[in-house]
Amino acid sequence: MATNENPKRAPGDRNRDRQARNGKGHYQGDIYADEKAAAAARYYAEHPGITYQQLAEATGYTNRGDAWRAVQKARKAALQQAGAELIATEAAQLDDLFVHAMEILERDHVMVSHGRVVTDDTGTPLLDDGPKLAALREMRAIRESYRKLLGVDQPNKVEHTGGVTFEIVGVDPQDLV
Repeated sequence: MATNENPKRAPGDRNRDRQARNGKGHYQGDIYADEKAAAAARYYAEHPGITYQQLAEATGYTNRGDAWRAVQKARKAALQQAGAELIATEAAQLDDLFVHAMEILERDHVMVSHGRVVTDDTGTPLLDDGPKLAALREMRAIRESYRKLLGVDQPNKVEHTGGVTFEIVGVDPQDLV
């Protein structure tokens, strides 16, 4: 009885007919290939001075090129993970700054001049909007930092319309026909 299920690939199996492709037509890895690449990278790190051919033989890759690509794939994944952690840390710091600015915005601030609280005719202290406006500016700057950190802003596109006219000096246009 035949089934349409894809069997688990054996180590070194290069039959790419069963591998999925992404939108650009590049082969996508599967969890098995990712785990194998991670294991190869760990083995490579634990055995300094090992050649990629020795790595391929030890980890089941068919050649040293595949072993090298596996190590590079694992390095790239580690860098992406570290980058994601850095972005999360930066975002948490921006969150804290935003909360502090919000606290300043929500408080009432009395106006002070020459070290004394300024009051109206009835003795009620006048409120100062300066700290609230400063907090709003900081909150706007924090939001801009978020947008840059997360890559939300799209680059500006410049469109040009029109044409270019060339004039060849010293040549009669009738000779070109």
